[in-house]
Amino acid sequence: MKSLITLEAARINIGYSQKEASTMFGVHYQTLAKWELDNSRMPFEMIEKIPDIYKVQKEDIFFGDKNEFIRSLRNGTRN
Repeated sequence: MKSLITLEAARINIGYSQKEASTMFGVHYQTLAKWELDNSRMPFEMIEKIPDIYKVQKEDIFFGDKNEFIRSLRNGTRN
């Protein structure tokens, strides 16, 4: 299984604040903050921007509730 990262981790890894990244996505920083908690409803056109903004493939991003991702990591069910 391929290792995934959260949307928040992708942002932090490239060194952007929420405000900087939200400007690049063209949304309010609070919208980005919501997506970082649960990006399961992130619009497709925004998902398409991930590689250009964060320099990671969208396939490397976990889509869903961040807490579920963390639980699965702690339980050893996700690489």
